[in-house]
Amino acid sequence: MDFEQLRTFLEVCRLRSFSRAAEKLMVTQPAISAQIRTLENEVGARLFDRDGGKVTFTAAGKVFEPFAEHCLQCHNHIMVAIGELHRSPRGEISVSANEATSLYVLPTVFAQFKRQYSRVGLSIVRADRARTLESVLNREVDFGVVSLPLKDPRLLVDPIHRDEIVLVAPKNHSLAARDSVKFPEILQHQLLLPKQGRQRELIEDLFRSYDVHPRVAMEVESSELLKRLIVAGLGMGFLPRSNVTTDEKAGLVQLIRLEGVRLSRELALVFRKDKTLTRAAHAFLEIATGRARPHTPPAPPTAKGRQAK
Repeated sequence: MDFEQLRTFLEVCRLRSFSRAAEKLMVTQPAISAQIRTLENEVGARLFDRDGGKVTFTAAGKVFEPFAEHCLQCHNHIMVAIGELHRSPRGEISVSANEATSLYVLPTVFAQFKRQYSRVGLSIVRADRARTLESVLNREVDFGVVSLPLKDPRLLVDPIHRDEIVLVAPKNHSLAARDSVKFPEILQHQLLLPKQGRQRELIEDLFRSYDVHPRVAMEVESSELLKRLIVAGLGMGFLPRSNVTTDEKAGLVQLIRLEGVRLSRELALVFRKDKTLTRAAHAFLEIATGRARPHTPPAPPTAKGRQAK
């Protein structure tokens, strides 16, 4: 029995599928099946029932699962504790965020981090807010960056970026030459809206406060696509200022100031409360938040903790 077999077992447990586990671990399905068969031979019992592609626990599998997870946690504690012997952070940090955050917010954070810690690898996973939170909770990534508010007792939340949401128009739009515009005036013009998410909620709250409905030209999934459609002249739309600063300077779009209207969004770095932070992760947290904090080296699991598990 080895750690690789235990990782495979837990991935099949989580995904309830041999094929999806194979895709996640980037191996073939026969390789997954072979590892599970070897594991079952060693424990002397079947761990999964397979019926028409559906995978479920056997009684033995249910008993085995918490022990497999505990073994991997012990392995992680050992590797982290040994890694802490090195003064310089190393390893890899993974961060999940949506497309716009990946393009316009995180690059400066990553650049500062790499200047100070060149030996640490950085990877970013582009995903929407729901998928980012899921990845953090499932320990698939170290950190997530999502919009606030967020209330989840399993997560620690550190605000890292605040941004104004502005009305953006094509450069030759009829309202583009105005210094400011009264809110009711935009009701006569087509708007491009994000299909869902926190930004869509803010926009809907704004129109609801005026007890009016916007003229929606199109709903799109991607804020980057929304910006490209504005540039192409399909309508106006609300976007974070950081997303359009370069385009405004290039003369591709025009920002329109709405009298008496101010929208903003706040982004936060989130991670599990029970996550053991390596030196690399701790260093990234300090740079991303701009706040120093004491670093406590990870302690090995106690006998009491093992009994509770």
